[in-house]
Order: sequence, then structure tokens, then C-alpha cells
Amino acid sequence: MKKILVLGATGTVGIPLVADLVARGESVKAASRGAREFEGAEAVRFDYTDPATFAPAFEGVNRIYMVMPSDSLEVEACLLPVIAFAAARGVKVVMQSVMGVAADEHNPYRKVERALEASGTPWVILGPNWFSDNFHMLWGPAVAQGELALPAGEGASSFIDARDIAASAAAALTTDRFDGQAFTLTGPQALGYREAAAVLSRAAGRPIRYTPISDDAFVAMLQGVGLPEVYGRMLAGLFSAVREGATAPVSDGVEVLTGRPPRSLERYASDHASALAG
Repeated sequence: MKKILVLGATGTVGIPLVADLVARGESVKAASRGAREFEGAEAVRFDYTDPATFAPAFEGVNRIYMVMPSDSLEVEACLLPVIAFAAARGVKVVMQSVMGVAADEHNPYRKVERALEASGTPWVILGPNWFSDNFHMLWGPAVAQGELALPAGEGASSFIDARDIAASAAAALTTDRFDGQAFTLTGPQALGYREAAAVLSRAAGRPIRYTPISDDAFVAMLQGVGLPEVYGRMLAGLFSAVREGATAPVSDGVEVLTGRPPRSLERYASDHASALAG
């Protein structure tokens, strides 16, 4: 049986994706910098910045899941060499991109999508919206304090549960029915952050408030917890799309790929109530 290589196996989507694929009976190589062990999968070391790790990770593989490492902003530098390596071996690539980048041909994610489309190897592109999981992970410390301060204005987002991204990726990896297609992945409903905070509050059993702030205040807040300014500016830039309404659309991508509707923010909050409760 040919194997599926999951890059970023220790990530928010990678962890449930490896579990999903193993449950389906697939032979999986779980790749991370530290070659972390996963039940039912083969652990392998992979580092986007170290081409020497590519060949061992790709050995025996005919499909890969590719996602940008969370600690880098060099999208093209990280992903283009992997696409070239996969294409030279005829390895199918399921790429996790970002919702809405098709509207901007200068966006680095869009440039990588274009390179994948032109590579000659089978591909599927997944463009998820903002993760519901950010509320207990990326924004977890703020939620724990009961004060969610973000530069989202009154914009809405159709938040998607990482488990639905993983299920969509698993579907794309285990059939060729979706090859050559790009899918936008969203939750079932768009909510503003004030509405989202109310959902979180009910699940957590305590008040969680949303306060809209400026980009500069947001960047300064992130610098205060040790994140570099360039990373803060990148995140602040993403919130401009929220304020402009670009993250409010709802798609049927999850249902087309998995055969079932995506989880709501209420379902996410209920399932992660203990984490949200602080």
C-alpha cells in the first residue's frame, strides 16, 4: 500500500488528520521537525528549511498533505520546493491554502496555488476560513481573561472547526474524485466577534467580551507577549479582510468533500467548553 505523508502532523489540523486517516486504514507517515510519535502512523522527520529531510519523508509515498509552518511567513520559500519535489515524483499534493486568495494574484499563497496547478502532478487545494479553534489556542490567553480584543471591527466570519478541515483533507487524500479542484472551507454560519463571544460565554459559563481595537494596538499587544512585530502586522493585515466582509461568505466545500455539513461554532464551543472555561 502506498503511503500518505502528512506534513505538519503536530499542527491544529495535522493531529486530527493523522487520526482520521489511520482510522480509515490508510498507511500514514506523520511528519514533523521532531518526528513525534503517533499511534498507528510512522513518525518521520521533515523540515521545510532542510531539503535533506525531503527524500526520506517521501519514500514510499504517493500522496501528501502540505500546510504552511505556523512559525514562518516565507510562503513561497517553504512550499514551492516541496511542490517541485512532489511533482518530480508524481506525488499528489493536497494543499491547505487560505480562503479568498484567488482574488489577488500577487498573494504568495495564490502564487503557490498557481505553481501547484501548473506542476503536472495531481492536486487539490483547500482554502479554510478563520479557525474556530483559534478561540482556545491562538486567542486562548485573551479568552481566559474574558476580554477578546481584536482588530476585526464589526466584521463577520464563517468560522470553521479544524476537525472539518481535517475531514475534508482526508477525503481529498483518499479519492481522486476531487483532483484538480479548489474548495473554500467554512462553517455553516457567519458570526461577528461580538456574537462569537456570546457563544463562547454560554459554553464557558462565564462572560467573555469582545472589544474592537486598532491594528496598532493589536500589534503592540502581541509584542507585549513576545511575538515579533512583523508577525503581528501580518495578522493585523488578515483582519482587514474581516472588516471588509471578505470572511463572511459561507461555502458548501466541507459537505461536498465529506458528505456532511460542517460543525457550527456552538458545537465547537460545546466540545471545547473545558478549555474555554479557563
